[in-house]
Amino acid sequence: MYEAIRTASPQGRCPLCGHRDVTTVDHYLPKSAYAALAVNPANLIPACSECNRMKSAAVLDTLHPYYDNVERERWLSACVLETNPPVVQFAVQPPESWPSGLADRVHRHFATFELGLLYSMQAAREISGIKARLESLLGDSGSDAVRDHLRQDEESRRQAGLNSWQAACYRALAASDWFCAGGFRY
Repeated sequence: MYEAIRTASPQGRCPLCGHRDVTTVDHYLPKSAYAALAVNPANLIPACSECNRMKSAAVLDTLHPYYDNVERERWLSACVLETNPPVVQFAVQPPESWPSGLADRVHRHFATFELGLLYSMQAAREISGIKARLESLLGDSGSDAVRDHLRQDEESRRQAGLNSWQAACYRALAASDWFCAGGFRY
């Protein structure tokens, strides 16, 4: 049962951070406080070791990957800081239609698993990896071509996950006139 739960996550990704590979099974409600649920499959979730460590034995009111579906509406946002090198900063912006309890849980989840920092670091690596392509587009066709390319990448990533860090990152990059005009150079 343990192995089935550990390998059940789509693409082997940790459902808590949406980024790292699953390496373990975590107790959503800690077994130290809820011993009767220690082997209940609904309380066992695939996780990466980092998220498992960050959550520790605390009883948290974070998102449950089986029961909380927050992918119907966009809640993850990002903005580009005009620094050298550029920084993409991520934040939670829940829809106004959400009940306050759900919005609070999304904020707590984002903070507990340090997703803002994780996603910013990944965005820095992503920008480094696409710099040459953006430089070529800018030189050949201008900033509108850079923006169009980034929008296409955002659309592709949004199809894979509405609130993925990649979709939010590319949306922010495409929205930044500074970035599209060469702010990616450093």
